[in-house]
Amino acid sequence: MITQAAAARVATRVIPNLVGAASDAATCLASGGLVAFPTETVYGLGADATNATAVAKLYAAKGRPSFNPLIAHVADLAAAKRLAIFDADAERLAKKFWPGPLTLVLKKSASCPVADLATAGLDSIAVRVPDHELARDIIKKLGHPVVAPSANQSGHVSPTTAKHVLDDLEGRIDLIIDGGPATVGVESTIVALLDRPLLLRPGGLPREDIEQVLRHDLDDVPVTGVDPEALIAPGMMASHYAPRATLRLNATDVKPGEALLAFGPHLPKGAEKAVRVLNLSPAADLVEAAANLFSDLRTLDSSEASGIAVMRVPLEGLGEAINDRLARAAAPRDT
Repeated sequence: MITQAAAARVATRVIPNLVGAASDAATCLASGGLVAFPTETVYGLGADATNATAVAKLYAAKGRPSFNPLIAHVADLAAAKRLAIFDADAERLAKKFWPGPLTLVLKKSASCPVADLATAGLDSIAVRVPDHELARDIIKKLGHPVVAPSANQSGHVSPTTAKHVLDDLEGRIDLIIDGGPATVGVESTIVALLDRPLLLRPGGLPREDIEQVLRHDLDDVPVTGVDPEALIAPGMMASHYAPRATLRLNATDVKPGEALLAFGPHLPKGAEKAVRVLNLSPAADLVEAAANLFSDLRTLDSSEASGIAVMRVPLEGLGEAINDRLARAAAPRDT
């Protein structure tokens, strides 16, 4: 089992971008490890996007305060179409600007293999094809999409060299590939193509270039003072992810008709009569709990329970992010 402490302190290797580096990176990612590598924008911190536990370790390594959706990096447009649904606008932008510093936010495909944790449980996904040969080679050799937010502690300046990554994440990640300085130096531009084309984050591709291909203007998100990375998905209401069933947080018992979302080895009073019981982590491991959070909520939400009793999760480490999402899921919804 991967404990939170083990995820926090590892021996970080730094290797040059030479023959075999991409294979080493892919092997590490396939085993659930975390690898920092250069893209044309900034250095990314990679995890196998289909491995929820690896994604949880990534959040822990960065110290992210909440489970913001992550960008899935793929090797080409064909791979992107296995994750997302492309309309005519998305197709034009992808063919014009990929590989390159453009991220598209689209509806997830029905067979999308990316872990729910990486998309924050939403039905949209952010995807891009990086314009860096090493990055694409790693993704091809792994055979899965790779989530790769900037390889720095959350809130710090984005890294453009391997030294920047080491300064921030030494002991927190498994491998850094030194491919020299990033050429663009700022993150990708993010455009959502859902209800209408929205510019979610300015970045390495100018707005004007995108609008020229779309043949119309991009709208701006009518929200201020929000973490740009939290805008990678639609909906900024408090109930960011809201199951149909009502959540009752910090439950010490289970009421008739409720399902139970447990945490730890000791279940509360009435658990034996719950409609269904799922345990985020019987061992009280916060990395395991984070990996299971969204899938367990979805499963319990489909159990026909009148509500979901949620046991207390500690606020330390990833527990802060878990509690943030649970609070959003429990928030009253507009009717």
